[in-house]
Amino acid sequence: MAADVAFLMRLTEAGDDYSDLPVTAAREVTERDAALFADRIDPCAVEQEVDLGEGLQATRYSTCTPSRGLILFFHGGGFALGSRAGYAAPARMLARGTGTDVLSVEYRLAPEHSFPAAHDDALAAWRYAAEHAADWGIDPHRIVVAGESAGGNIAAVLCQRLRGEAVQPMMQVLIQPVTDISERRPSQHEFAGSPALSAKQIAWFMGHYLPDGTDHLDPRVSPLLASDLTGLPRAIVTVAGFDPLRDDGLAYAAALAESGVPAEVIHERELVHGYLSFTAVSRSSKTATRRLVRAIATALTSTPDRSKT
Repeated sequence: MAADVAFLMRLTEAGDDYSDLPVTAAREVTERDAALFADRIDPCAVEQEVDLGEGLQATRYSTCTPSRGLILFFHGGGFALGSRAGYAAPARMLARGTGTDVLSVEYRLAPEHSFPAAHDDALAAWRYAAEHAADWGIDPHRIVVAGESAGGNIAAVLCQRLRGEAVQPMMQVLIQPVTDISERRPSQHEFAGSPALSAKQIAWFMGHYLPDGTDHLDPRVSPLLASDLTGLPRAIVTVAGFDPLRDDGLAYAAALAESGVPAEVIHERELVHGYLSFTAVSRSSKTATRRLVRAIATALTSTPDRSKT
């Protein structure tokens, strides 16, 4: 583990465990941590509040230069925590580093809005983005779907739901994604006590997110278990060496590749879960986040637009 990350994990271990708290208090703790640990990135030239309809909100980040596309972004937080405000720094880094606009979505959270509310919001956000991209000077065929952790699950499921439509994502970026709730792979056992994401915290998240009786084999819960992954957008999948979700990401990338979908894996072997949010306090995490941004920028150049033929 990188030395700066190891030090951060010791500090985290000594602090409050949000899974011991009610959800409202847990959100306060994690939003406070996001403000402390995320890099201070200057606001983009445009940071526009966007009403996606029926109470669904988003923020559009734009540098006001000719845009190379749009990243539709879903934050992390185990489906119960997190916010677009807490992920403003990664959104700004993506917008500045890729030359795209970023639309960061405030999807509904559990337990107030359990499964499948977040996925319904993701589909609504996609419909809005595809319909209004031209208003922002963006080709709707150049929309990238991206998300971190729970947001990576949301992004993966959304791409599966959109397969075969006239307008589809040109690429999916899955950052330390949750891809299979039905089983625990070796990395979940190996890092069950990780201060960044423990087995106890995962269980807490799932207890809030999944109503009793939910089928864990449902591809909307576990996108890895979809019967057919062919025809999905090119993928960038990031994993971290000390992350309990590492094997989830690796398994999904392998399954995509076996189905003929180009899948680039970025394996940050010295990092932990959630490094995207540690850029103010961990040079290793900031370097890794910049590496991801560069990979997306490069892929935008080499990936053709995708549409129904």
